[in-house]
Amino acid sequence: MHIDFLTLYPDMFPGCLAYSLAGKALQLGLWSYKATDIRSYADDAYKTVDDIPFGGGAGMVMKVDVLDRALKDVYKTGPLLYMSPRGKPLTQSKVVELAHAQAITVICGRFEGVDERIFDLYPIEEVSLGDYVLSGGEPAALAMIDAVLRYVPGVLGNADSLTEESFSQGLLEYPQYTRPQTYKGLSVPDVLLSGHHQKIQDWREQQSHLLTQKRRPDLWTSYQSSQHKKG
Repeated sequence: MHIDFLTLYPDMFPGCLAYSLAGKALQLGLWSYKATDIRSYADDAYKTVDDIPFGGGAGMVMKVDVLDRALKDVYKTGPLLYMSPRGKPLTQSKVVELAHAQAITVICGRFEGVDERIFDLYPIEEVSLGDYVLSGGEPAALAMIDAVLRYVPGVLGNADSLTEESFSQGLLEYPQYTRPQTYKGLSVPDVLLSGHHQKIQDWREQQSHLLTQKRRPDLWTSYQSSQHKKG
C-alpha cells in the first residue's frame, strides 16, 4: 500500500507512523508514503496558498488553483480523502474498506478549509474523526492511516486480535487483565483463572455486552438490530 499525503507541513509525516507496528511495517516495505508540500504548487513569489473568503468571514481559505495543481501531479488512483469535521464519521467498516486499496491519497487542510470547487473537480470523500475541530488535517490523517495499516497483511503480529478488539463485531471490547494477579487489593476475576475456555468466552461476551450498553447505547442498538436481522 502507498499513501500520499498532501499537506502544508510535510515534516509532520510519518510522525507516529514511524513507530511500533506501523513503523516496523514501513521498514519491511509493507507500505510506503510520500508527503507532498502543497505550497510548492503556488505560482506567485510569496508561495501563497490561501486567501480571504468571498462574502467575508473569519479566517482564510485554501486556494482551489494551488490545490488543483497539486492533485493533478500527485493523485493517480484509489480513494481520495479530505480530513474534515463535516465529513462522514470514520468507522471500523470504512477502515477495513480502505485497507483493501493499493493507494490512498489524503488531503490535509488548514485555515477555514478549502475552496468548495475542488470537490467539483475531483472525487473527494470527506472523512471526519469526530465532532470537534483540529488545527489541521494532519493529526486526523495520521490517526486514520494508523487504523488502516493494522489491516494490511503482515502488519499486525497476531491477526486474531483484529476479530476481538472494539468495533470488530459491532461491540466494545471486554476488559483485559495481566500479572500481577492481585494489585493494591484488586484481583483478576476468578473466571479468567479457571482455565475453562467456554466460561471465559461467555464472560468476555457478557462483559462486552454490558460495556457497550453502558458506554455506547447507539452501538448497542445497532448491534441488537443486526442480530435481529440474522435471527
